[in-house]
Amino acid sequence: MASTAITLAAEAPKLSAANTGFMLIASALVLLMTPGLAFFYGGMVRVKSTLNMLMMSFISIGIVTILWVLYGFSMAFGTDSGSLIGWNSDWLGLSNIGLTELWDGYTIPIFVFMVFQMMFAIITPALISGAIADRVKFTAWGLFVALWATVVYFPVAHWVWGAGGWAFELGVIDFAGGTAVHINAGAAALGVILVIGKRVGFKKDPMRPHSLPLVMLGAGLLWFGWFGFNAGSWLGNDDGVGALMFVNTQVATAAAMLAWLIYEKIRHGAFTTLGAASGAVAGLVAITPSGGAVSPLGAIAVGAIAGVLCAMAVGLKYKFGYDDSLDVVGVHLVGGVVGSLLIGFFASGHGQSDVAGLFYGGGLAQFWKQCAGVFAVLAYSLVASAVLAFLIDKTIGMRVSEDDEVAGIDQAEHAETAYDFSGAGGGAAKTAVAAAVAAESKKVDA
Repeated sequence: MASTAITLAAEAPKLSAANTGFMLIASALVLLMTPGLAFFYGGMVRVKSTLNMLMMSFISIGIVTILWVLYGFSMAFGTDSGSLIGWNSDWLGLSNIGLTELWDGYTIPIFVFMVFQMMFAIITPALISGAIADRVKFTAWGLFVALWATVVYFPVAHWVWGAGGWAFELGVIDFAGGTAVHINAGAAALGVILVIGKRVGFKKDPMRPHSLPLVMLGAGLLWFGWFGFNAGSWLGNDDGVGALMFVNTQVATAAAMLAWLIYEKIRHGAFTTLGAASGAVAGLVAITPSGGAVSPLGAIAVGAIAGVLCAMAVGLKYKFGYDDSLDVVGVHLVGGVVGSLLIGFFASGHGQSDVAGLFYGGGLAQFWKQCAGVFAVLAYSLVASAVLAFLIDKTIGMRVSEDDEVAGIDQAEHAETAYDFSGAGGGAAKTAVAAAVAAESKKVDA
């Protein structure tokens, strides 16, 4: 019996229809997160910027999809070169990949792994857009997405998840994107806003969300899609780790939402819908790197800590004077850092690996590894993103004119508005008033 087991263990993996189907569904769920993000951000801006906010997420789908097919997948997951970048010429344009050729060590085709990772590459630059709402040219944003994906996201994805990447080889734990996605995007957001400056009227004019129902809808879609984002990152369902991640995703998100609301009630005296939505997203961000390593009780702790710290962090922009329009730095950068570093304390040793954190007898060894991954990605993305924004600003210009920003970026950049009231009572009333004025004018002339 023992020899049979050894023989079976030595056999190469075979394509699993179940795991393949699961991963295709997970990929679709991750794609849904980008429109969900668009609604989340779109409801948080003022009416005059709604369409632009939606389009900044949707254009990421178009640009990054094509780049990922052409060379992005090869750069992120191809053969390692110097622990910094990958490359596989056979994957350029997804050429020379067999239909049933398996991803190394797994039971799913390369095409399935490729498209799952494509969805991660799509949403990451879209996350940045919330920080620069209301003031960036759409052409400049599109160029930034293309350059940033190439210079920042593809290499960082290789560091963290690619075989031979330095963070991967060091043992940095990032189950589904705390460093590669959230810290990467949050640090980039900070780098860009330091270059392009504040919105007109920042700290002076009210800039409240125009549609909180839209925000809640977006948060709900993100929460739903995040199960594919997180549980799918184990690439199968054979050992229960994906199920643990699914449970921890729900648990941490609930804990973070409650913690944010409690902090908000104590600090500001009310439970707000924006706080509930933001707290949920903070929990989703924090559990993304850690959910495969911690227990459900650990997930509650991770979510609660992230909920409070992110709620505190969103106010820092007023203290330090950087205009992070929709709190990308406060939620994604801070949430990603918190979730990644807490692995060093709450890793149970009974999840994705036998690595244990400080509270489970493992000492601080994993914590220092997490620090290396977190601060290296943060520094690289911050500096590289600021440089890219500076170069674009000095060539084609990053910002719309002040007049266009004040009048509304939707009309200036897209020649559309989010809501058309001309066919409703307002339009009829205007017509009636105009007719009355004209009639009165004729009387005066007579």
